[in-house]
Amino acid sequence: MTSVLDTCKRAAAVKQEIGTLGTKEKNRALLAIADALQAHRAEILAANQLDIDAGRKNGLNEGLIDRLTLGNDRIDGVADGCRQVAALPDPIGEVTEMKVTPNGLKIGKKRVPMGVIGIIYEARPNVTVDAAALCFKAGSACVLRGGKEAFHSNQCLMGIMRDAIASCGLSPDILNLIEDTTHEGANVMMQANGLIDVLIPRGSARLIQAVVKTATVPVIETGVGNCHIYVDASADIPMALDILENAKCQRISVCNAAESLLVHRDIAAQFLPLAKQRLDKHQVIWHGCPKTCEILGNDIIPATDDDYGTEYLNYEISCKVIDSTDAAIDHINHYNTGHSEAIVTHDYFNAQRFLDRVDAAAVYVNASTRFTDGGEFGFGAEIGISTQKLHARGPMGLKELTSNKYIIYGEGQIR
Repeated sequence: MTSVLDTCKRAAAVKQEIGTLGTKEKNRALLAIADALQAHRAEILAANQLDIDAGRKNGLNEGLIDRLTLGNDRIDGVADGCRQVAALPDPIGEVTEMKVTPNGLKIGKKRVPMGVIGIIYEARPNVTVDAAALCFKAGSACVLRGGKEAFHSNQCLMGIMRDAIASCGLSPDILNLIEDTTHEGANVMMQANGLIDVLIPRGSARLIQAVVKTATVPVIETGVGNCHIYVDASADIPMALDILENAKCQRISVCNAAESLLVHRDIAAQFLPLAKQRLDKHQVIWHGCPKTCEILGNDIIPATDDDYGTEYLNYEISCKVIDSTDAAIDHINHYNTGHSEAIVTHDYFNAQRFLDRVDAAAVYVNASTRFTDGGEFGFGAEIGISTQKLHARGPMGLKELTSNKYIIYGEGQIR
């Protein structure tokens, strides 16, 4: 097994190769990766089954098993994601903001690769392909470190991708997987200054905070999603029920799933019994405020302050009856993680107030939070959802994986 530092060094050694590669060459390699993933479907499924079996044996909950699982549809999905990235405009080399100064200098800003992008993530092997494809198209080498739960899947996927780009005449070291899944190995990666240019963690709050606290290389913080659906007094009830069910139950294991429901007091007695009936189809467990418990009865677990701040990633939801839109906004801004928040309303002014005052990367009116996704936003595959404000926020596509440099044309000017 190659050491963590040696893996990082191999990536750093080829960043000029990938950084100067033309668009046609990058797209050809991405299409080769997509074809190879589908051609090696049986191999991927076999490796993935090893991880699923080990996960169930070790007591992983169903939300994590869902994140871990690669079925035929998901293999086709990640392959199609590579093709979508190939079809996207190449951001590298784009020149913006060209201007001429009073002394005749022409100054422009040029989009350039990051260099080496490191990504630490957990039990989501699809990230191995999405991240590699995006980093590759953005002109950067990548160093990926998945969790031990997905070890066999990640190893298989990376081997297939490395072979695919090698068949195109490129160095396989453009794409790298750290096989050391220990905490010590992760710490070495987080402190690989001079080798890794930026580090992006994807996963649980515990993982992300560990990276933020430990890393000495620059970090882009992503992904924890304590997302809310606020049903305002003027909400269309059938619409609100559809949005709630989709946001909570369409896929429980993702960061843009709703974890908390807020309901205006004027509509609570009418809406909450219907909402419970809808979510009962999915056996959702409720943690409710006293008013919620009063309306819905003994099946509701009294909510604690911790419940309102929890990203369940499971069939559980917290619920609170709220006195006003401003109270909903205050509650959300206190408990949310800066990810995705939604209001269901027919009141234009409440909608605008919610949009203006909720502090999150994505704020919705009358739509599910499940749309916070690079593919849904038209970016192709995404590297993650940034919940910070520097240098990117929201779904991170190709442009968010680049840096820039100033280019200056002169005619002998001196200062």
